[in-house]
Amino acid sequence: MTAAIRLGTRRSNLAMAQSGIVARELERTSGRPVELVPITSEGDTNRASLASMGGTGVFATRLREALLADRCDLLVHSLKDLPTAQPPGLVVAATPKRVDPRDVIITRDGTPLEELPHGSTVGTGSPRRMAQVRRANTGVEVSDLRGNVESRMARVRDGELDAIVLAAAGLGRLGAEIDLHVAARDLVAWPTAAGQGVLAVETRDDAAQALREAIEQLTDPVTAFGQAVERHALGGIEAGCHAPVGIHAFIAGDEVRVRADVYAPHSDGDVTLDEAWTLSPGVFSGEGYSRVSGSDAATAGASERARDIGSDVARRLLVAGAAGLVADNPS
Repeated sequence: MTAAIRLGTRRSNLAMAQSGIVARELERTSGRPVELVPITSEGDTNRASLASMGGTGVFATRLREALLADRCDLLVHSLKDLPTAQPPGLVVAATPKRVDPRDVIITRDGTPLEELPHGSTVGTGSPRRMAQVRRANTGVEVSDLRGNVESRMARVRDGELDAIVLAAAGLGRLGAEIDLHVAARDLVAWPTAAGQGVLAVETRDDAAQALREAIEQLTDPVTAFGQAVERHALGGIEAGCHAPVGIHAFIAGDEVRVRADVYAPHSDGDVTLDEAWTLSPGVFSGEGYSRVSGSDAATAGASERARDIGSDVARRLLVAGAAGLVADNPS
């Protein structure tokens, strides 16, 4: 009997759902069964705020330790939760097609965020989202929020909070029916975390070639390029995955437009970029985007272009003062 591929995952409902999506696709590309191996991360057991725990990597460290110890063959992460620096011995071998990257505001009665009454309480554990909420409505109170999607929505339903901010991708992947009002934010005015809506499939760099090839078939070239631009920019300003930075790469035809906001303690000090770059024809074609072992953006030409654009975004943000903002708001 063919041995099952062991897919390590966090134990939350959302993580299990995301891993299940990848498992089904990997069974198709590999021709082998895939079994889920639940792993508990520090982010799942520590109820402190993400910022107080250091933010970066709190959901990934224990999983990566299990992968390096050969307790599983691959991992599935929400890419936005991964540090931009890749640890030795591991490689992100695939980034499947991105789903809705927007944030959503969830309320009981559908009142827009901008119209919530003075003193209303909005829950989020993300420094970026905290800043964006305050920019949208200076009269609300922001409350640190942890827990799974279900428990967060329960706090709105029970009246403890007036609104919460969640990722549309998570709601979609859970597929749960929601008895609350959901309003999506516009990505230009409200850019989200680098890589939001993208799953990262990680394995050891010495994984069997057949497994690597099966995983790499899950990559979507446009998704790989966009997330690479975003994460190179984030790494270039030395901001962690939970720093107060919103960034999104919009790709259409032969152009990539990047909107990035680095949030200051006060809105008048924010640093914003909204620029476009031209792409070479065919950069996302099968021939122009052939997979290269060890490359998380799949092809030398495309990955170099993504890195160059991301580095240019970072340079422009730093020149405009982003370095001081990231230092003032450590992740």
